[in-house]
Amino acid sequence: MNGRESWYDDDAGPLVRPFTVTRGRTKASRTDLNMITMVIAAPGESGRGLDAEYLDILRLCRSPMSVAEIGAKLNLPLAAVKILISDLIEGRYLLFSSPMSSYETDVPDMNLLQAVLDGIRRL
Repeated sequence: MNGRESWYDDDAGPLVRPFTVTRGRTKASRTDLNMITMVIAAPGESGRGLDAEYLDILRLCRSPMSVAEIGAKLNLPLAAVKILISDLIEGRYLLFSSPMSSYETDVPDMNLLQAVLDGIRRL
């Protein structure tokens, strides 16, 4: 493998890192986090004593950032990022705001949608 260890793939990078970063956990304790959940560092939190990945997240979240953006910037899978963010929320290092689900928002009027569709078909 050109002197590289077997846990490294040239295209994918380190293959065990997300597993080790989350300490083997595969599920976040907060189930209400999704890709567009916005997080921000809690006021006055330095994160002193936290692991490097947690500190990276806190630094990124000095201004509001979505879970997906954090994953992209850290080059980690979304599942791993959600676990780390969940830990920080539980430790009160991060504040979060999840978007309302479709059950909490108004459902569009089906008659209006049908009228729009009919109008488009007539074009």
